[in-house]
Amino acid sequence: MDEDKTYQEEFADAMNAAIHLLSRRNHTKYEIRQKLKQRGFIAEIISRVLAECERLNYVDDEKTAQFYLRELGAKGYGKQRIRFSMKKKGLDHALTEKLLSEEHSETEEMENARRLFESRIARFNREKDAGKRREKIYRFLYSRGFSPSLISKLIREEK
Repeated sequence: MDEDKTYQEEFADAMNAAIHLLSRRNHTKYEIRQKLKQRGFIAEIISRVLAECERLNYVDDEKTAQFYLRELGAKGYGKQRIRFSMKKKGLDHALTEKLLSEEHSETEEMENARRLFESRIARFNREKDAGKRREKIYRFLYSRGFSPSLISKLIREEK
């Protein structure tokens, strides 16, 4: 804390910084904590700011997680990639699993993989060697967060 500033002034500055961050997009509590820490605010101030943001409903990790899950699903990512991305944002594992089970069924997962595969089929078809083609499809879908079993099933269906 700056020696010249009072506790209230420091809190007001941290609160303004948090509101500024939240005005651009939703952030998780973890993200806000990290960003305020980077700006030099002390842990006590940060905790108080987060409590106030929660009280005012400016920060809601569950709503942010729901939004982020839909956004990642729309981009064509699989469950593994979604889990990783949500963990990076500091979202609780149990919350992530709950939302994935409620909003991202196995059928949707397969449809996302199929849609992504079909959007790149021309690129994959350029490969004449069937083995190399399967490897490229596998690597591409795996990098997008789809499970090996789902990818194998999709490749078998496409034969």
